[in-house]
Amino acid sequence: MNRKMLSRGLLAASLAAALAACANPGASAPQVQEPAAAPAAQETLRLERVVMLMRHGVRPPTKAKVAPDGVADRPWPAWPVDYGELTPHGFEAVKRLGQWDIVQWRRRGLLPASGCPSPDEVEIAASSKSRTQDTARALVAGMWPECTVDIAFPASPEADVEFHPIDAGAMPIDADAAYRAVQAMAPPGGMEAELAARAPLFALLNQALGCEPGAACDISKMTPGIVRNDDDRPDVGDPFGLASTISQTFLLEYLEGKPMEDVAWGRLSREQIAQLLEFHSIKFHYEGRAPYVAARAASPLATRMLTAMEQGPPLTVLVGHDTNIADLGGFLDLHWTVPGYPRDDPPPGGALGFEVLAGAAGGQFVRAFYRSQTMPQVRELQALDAANPAALEYLPIPGCPEPCALQDFDALVRGRLIAPLPGTH
Repeated sequence: MNRKMLSRGLLAASLAAALAACANPGASAPQVQEPAAAPAAQETLRLERVVMLMRHGVRPPTKAKVAPDGVADRPWPAWPVDYGELTPHGFEAVKRLGQWDIVQWRRRGLLPASGCPSPDEVEIAASSKSRTQDTARALVAGMWPECTVDIAFPASPEADVEFHPIDAGAMPIDADAAYRAVQAMAPPGGMEAELAARAPLFALLNQALGCEPGAACDISKMTPGIVRNDDDRPDVGDPFGLASTISQTFLLEYLEGKPMEDVAWGRLSREQIAQLLEFHSIKFHYEGRAPYVAARAASPLATRMLTAMEQGPPLTVLVGHDTNIADLGGFLDLHWTVPGYPRDDPPPGGALGFEVLAGAAGGQFVRAFYRSQTMPQVRELQALDAANPAALEYLPIPGCPEPCALQDFDALVRGRLIAPLPGTH
């Protein structure tokens, strides 16, 4: 083996060891099995930067009607805050995530062991929605309870060209091309076949809603189909869009800590709620995984995150929405599974992120990860520690074999970016 190959092998081994050190042996979170490395090799890499995109915490439904009249046989439960706002319970759950995160970043040398961060050590930004801004404040309250940390956010939804680029009119999108791209995601037989395949899920949903199968309240009797939208991405349409909203509401009721008789009116267990969350994943599969759509929806945030990975502060946190995470996952073809959730479902407070690790010889490497709380950790406001860690999973990056060099990741991302419309940067 020549010197160049030996050096690359040592770097690969040391990268694996450095990443494996993040995981807590014996924890319930998914563990990444990495090859062992010699102690000398472990010292050649250090955590240089972390950039992560986080979903806001627990909120009520975003509008007064979760579903049309007659779909549910009982009134929906009340919430302590207005529609779409972060709840006090949600704030506390995210605060615990912040307490967990700061311990990990300090232990790995990313941030100083004590004191308040300087502006060149951390950057935190949120979308134009108040629930994301409050989530950012909750994270800061957990990480630096005695400190004042600036949180940046757009002045208005119209100026939110990173978290809501299509809504803000910042990205070029051809509605017909987007519609064809999303239609191509459907199985043979189209959305009718998708509906038939999900019959057991709709039966479980009817059980929760108190609806007799085949009755007027049975949303599975709606005609399925992808919906074309002018100047926007297509949506999955009903009944899948409605089923996603309803199942997500059941989840939020559970995470909020409501009595179980008020969670789906006492008709579902936690495991059954998790089953229904498949509707949420289906929605994002169609609306965020088509490459044509994902490139346009995720390019602004992907650009910002790549810039932060290459020349940003040690820690960058961007707080947005499940849609943002789903779009970025589609953009890079990343997949994750948080314990208790379906594949690729972005839980409240969860984050899709990237570590940049630097080698002693100057090389830089990237590893993708997903960090989140489990359902009981949020519902019960459990403290996160070595005995009860947050869920952490490292993710392969398709198109960038491990160890993924930063320069190769840069080329991968830039090869997929779509330029924003002039004047909307």
